Amino acid sequence: MRIGLLGTGPWAQLAHAPALSGHDGLDFAGVWGRRPEAAKELAERHGVRAYDDVDAMFADVDAVAVALPPEVQAQLAARAARAGCHLLLDKPLAVSVEQGRAVVEAVEEAGVASVVFFTTRFQPEPAAWITEQAAVPGWFTGRAQWLGAVFSSESPFATPWRREKGALWDVGPHALSVLLPVLGDVRRVTAAAYGPGDTVHVVLDHTGGASSTLTLSLTAPPAASCAAVELLGEAGVAVLPDSSDGAVPPLMRAADALRAAARTGRPHACDAAFGLRVTEILTAADDLLNGGAR
Repeated sequence: MRIGLLGTGPWAQLAHAPALSGHDGLDFAGVWGRRPEAAKELAERHGVRAYDDVDAMFADVDAVAVALPPEVQAQLAARAARAGCHLLLDKPLAVSVEQGRAVVEAVEEAGVASVVFFTTRFQPEPAAWITEQAAVPGWFTGRAQWLGAVFSSESPFATPWRREKGALWDVGPHALSVLLPVLGDVRRVTAAAYGPGDTVHVVLDHTGGASSTLTLSLTAPPAASCAAVELLGEAGVAVLPDSSDGAVPPLMRAADALRAAARTGRPHACDAAFGLRVTEILTAADDLLNGGAR
């Protein structure tokens, strides 16, 4: 699969470019970025072409990987799909339901494959745990804590879109990617902003009958940073296992998932449609936090 990279920021440099260039099943074709000088630098580092024209990249490749702010990602992903490119996307898919739906419609109309990189879903131990717990009946409640120190430390990921949208949109997708396949879809959402900085709390009523709570922050002290999920039910207590996998190996597995979906025509569980559902739930919570309708 010949693949291009859209984006030149920290995530593109630390995760996407190394994963694409190190993957035996991918032909890393080039980089496009909103800052041409940054695209040229990243492309030279990996011995690939720097594209000035994004449509020229779409014409040259089978797929694109996207490492851009979600609003920009949604616009270019729909454009790439219409050009016939398979999509390796980042979370969140978009920051509005309208944007996310446009991506899904473009994917469906073009008949291309899509995978959204929810990191935990591509880490072997956590992914196996999610599959195992989804088969266990009788879950009563779940609890997720996704706490980062992006805004309380010198992090390269304190980017403008994260400062604007906060933890709900940055780490909220991770929590939902674990809870939804186990507890089922969401029928009601409650949210409140209590605590320091961008900390928010979300309560979900799942179609399977269980409830769950999410505590999300990018303002936690570094020593308090964690990603923890606990399920409680008839089978007792189950805790999401840790992974020391880093970002690059899971991203390579996400690329494998995209290759398989493109080859077989069978959608992956973390496709653009799932990304849209996550966006819908986050939008409902965001509306409540900002005084809108439930």
